[in-house]
Amino acid sequence: MSSFNNSDPIVTIVMPVYNGARYLDSAIRSILQQEYYDWELICIDDGSTDGSDAIIVGHAVADSRIRHLSNGQNLGLPATLNRGFAEARGKLHSWTSDDNILRPNMLVTLVEKLAAYPDVDIAYAGYSVIDDTENILRYVPPRPIEDRWYGNPVGAAFLYRRQVTEKLGGYDEALFGAEDYDYWMRAANHFQMMTVDADLYLYRRHERSLTDQRSDEIRQLVSCVLVRELEHVDDKSLRAKALVQRILSNWYHFDLGLLGKAFASHPATVVKASPQLTVDLARAIWHRIGR
Repeated sequence: MSSFNNSDPIVTIVMPVYNGARYLDSAIRSILQQEYYDWELICIDDGSTDGSDAIIVGHAVADSRIRHLSNGQNLGLPATLNRGFAEARGKLHSWTSDDNILRPNMLVTLVEKLAAYPDVDIAYAGYSVIDDTENILRYVPPRPIEDRWYGNPVGAAFLYRRQVTEKLGGYDEALFGAEDYDYWMRAANHFQMMTVDADLYLYRRHERSLTDQRSDEIRQLVSCVLVRELEHVDDKSLRAKALVQRILSNWYHFDLGLLGKAFASHPATVVKASPQLTVDLARAIWHRIGR
């Protein structure tokens, strides 16, 4: 972790970049257009072959707040995030993707929220999902951290204190695609988290987004993180409910292993959900027979 000096920025934003040339300029410009100015942007090229590196260099030459690093080879998102935060000089940390857009008031809103609530370590807000051409598809409000058992409540717009980075020891490089869910799960065990009901970010869905490319693998990794964290939960009913909701979130990938764990934790919860579980299991079986 970098040491501090008087010229250190308040905020560090890390942006991993991998073949992101199509949207990269817009992503960087959204940070340049922030209403809050005291930031550094660490852009790390993760082995791109599409000219992304040149786009980063151009912006870094034009604005000294932008720092350009290169991995030299593709290391993946979690490893690249870890390298970026190892270089971070700011007291507040965030990261963004090379295809997404910060709304102009994102940083000022979250910085002011953390300043107003010194006991809060992580602030996160709502975001809008957009398509290739930046049409807004829907708004996703932030959910309370208590909802973490039923999916990732934090979303894409967040800011956290440096001690969170130091305490958690980085993103798990074995959980590529689920590293954020794992990170917030671990953070919830140690830090105070606050929602901000404001639309501060544009999250782009397109055919090359990691979420779409690796959805099956990411789903399995998220399930593994959930099962791991539930082992520390004493409330057996909550454990079963979380597992049942995980199963019902996608009938196509009906998980008998999770069903067994849910039943072992709290049979009554599984029985209560049995009508919908039966329907989803039948759909999954029918789909496999019909292929």
